[in-house]
Amino acid sequence: MTETDQSRTPEPVAEIRDLRVEIDGRAIVDGVRLRVLPGRVTALVGASGSGKTTTGLALLGEYPAGARVTGEVRRSADGPVGYVPQHPAAVLNPARRVSALLDDIARPRARHLPRGERRGAARELVLRALADAQLPDAEALLRRYPHQLSGGQQQRVVLAQALLLGARVIVADEPTTGQDALTKSRIVDQLAAVAARGIAVVLLSHDLDVVRALADEVLVMRAGEVVESGPVARLWAAPRHAWTRRLLGSQRAAPQDGPGGDARQPALEVRNLTAAHGRGNTVLRVPHLALHPGACLAVVGRSGSGKTTLARCLAGLHRDHDGDILLDGTPLPRSLRHRSRAQLAAVQYVFQDARAAFDEHRPVLDQVARTAVRLRGAGERAATDEASATLDRLGLPAELAHRRPGELSGGELQRAALARALLAHPRVLVCDEITSGLDTVTRRGILDRLAALVRDRDDLSLVLITHDLDAASVAHRIAVVDAGEIVEQGPSRRVLTEPRHPFTLSLTETIARPDTYTRA
Repeated sequence: MTETDQSRTPEPVAEIRDLRVEIDGRAIVDGVRLRVLPGRVTALVGASGSGKTTTGLALLGEYPAGARVTGEVRRSADGPVGYVPQHPAAVLNPARRVSALLDDIARPRARHLPRGERRGAARELVLRALADAQLPDAEALLRRYPHQLSGGQQQRVVLAQALLLGARVIVADEPTTGQDALTKSRIVDQLAAVAARGIAVVLLSHDLDVVRALADEVLVMRAGEVVESGPVARLWAAPRHAWTRRLLGSQRAAPQDGPGGDARQPALEVRNLTAAHGRGNTVLRVPHLALHPGACLAVVGRSGSGKTTLARCLAGLHRDHDGDILLDGTPLPRSLRHRSRAQLAAVQYVFQDARAAFDEHRPVLDQVARTAVRLRGAGERAATDEASATLDRLGLPAELAHRRPGELSGGELQRAALARALLAHPRVLVCDEITSGLDTVTRRGILDRLAALVRDRDDLSLVLITHDLDAASVAHRIAVVDAGEIVEQGPSRRVLTEPRHPFTLSLTETIARPDTYTRA
């Protein structure tokens, strides 16, 4: 670099030097260096558990409980560091409406105005932040509670909070997790606009398409260390480390050819389902949907389209609905509280936010094994042995399984949540965006495992809720949901290669174009 180039390089707004974070003598981050420059996007990529989130949180001065930290973290004094977490529900107060959550941040920014103008100015700031975070229909959304939002909507509300704070640095931890391709493109545009205003963005992501489009600099992490770094163009054109080449080389699956299942009675059937949030606010209509034994059905659509509401209805977690949900021809009670132990075991739900589904005070292995004890009457020893073997097959070895949930990454907890559901020996497994927080290598492994489970157990059926058409390609059939309506359904290969509805076509075109995400 010449002296002229050095003079043009801005001073970092945050910097990490030789960061090492140890828990019980084990380094989860070791020797990490990071310079965060204003107006630049720096991406940290790597497998789940590689240290991305620990490094990102270090910029906020936050570390795991009991951690021993060495090294240096410097931050500029002219603004806070905003954080958009991977699991947004964990930072949104479930007892307060979205309007209250955002107004608390906006009001201090309007205190310099005359008293009579403050309320209107604060509301204008809130509406602008929601628009910047790609949340349409803001007035209706402000009246809702966090649990009435989809995972993607919750994530964008947290992004709006960070924008309202006036942060000089935003740490975005998997901001496109759980988002459909069209929404991802808008999120890329928004984060690029944030950087264009001189705000530094630290992007923690497994989504390599988004990283390629958005980042200026990329750091590749594995087992707590940075194994490679450089400008995004160079890294993609000529990766030097074997792990980087493996991440970039993960292949997409071809759509399933066979129809899946057979001509037997459907394992699960939906008839004339309508679901609502509150009185008169219908959010989902499903005239008919059938899932046969040994088949996988992918339900795809945008964030907020009704996919998760459908999944929760199937699992008995959303009682405010009409119509019938039948298991092997027998109607299921609307609420899981009224379902028998056999019915609870038969339909298992794997949450998108795995962290919220675990007790933070008990080892993961114990919680996974408990499912077999409670729902199948298995003995403690047999349940523990089965839980350990299932976790190991899903890539969670005994060393991690004996830890508490707070000591695992989001991706590791997702695998534990899947194992826990499998220990019920379900007839129907409902997976809600369970691969959305995983790197490309791990995601491919989990999808292959799910496909193998359905293939090897002809009594198991899978409902895969996803925004990702790559993930949907493992399914035998696809149902496309838009604005609470199923607009198209059919065999996977036909829907992906010959879509008939304009919305499905827009989704497939977004996936097909390699330059889908473009930074202005």
